[in-house]
Amino acid sequence: MATNANLFVDQGSDFQTSVSLENVNGDFLDTELLEFNGQIRRTPGSDAGFDFEILKSNTENGVITLRLSRQVTESMRVGRYVYDVVATDPGFNNRFKVLQGILEVVPQVTRV
Repeated sequence: MATNANLFVDQGSDFQTSVSLENVNGDFLDTELLEFNGQIRRTPGSDAGFDFEILKSNTENGVITLRLSRQVTESMRVGRYVYDVVATDPGFNNRFKVLQGILEVVPQVTRV
């Protein structure tokens, strides 16, 4: 089952957060051989979406880092979105969801 985590992103800013993933036994998920993809959409059925850049930060401790550039967050409308992150194990051709939640884009006030 995927971990639920709600995220807040400042519009027009670089965004980065790290998450430690666990397996069903509560042990850290070894992410070394896994491939990750994650997307953000207004609703699950929306055609348009935004892709996370996902880095493996600490494979032994199940840590991945989600990133969005400020160019991406500038193009996002203020409000709530849904997102998820899926892992693929290419050796077993197995895909599973590891993270999901609500992502809220907070409006930018300061113009630089």
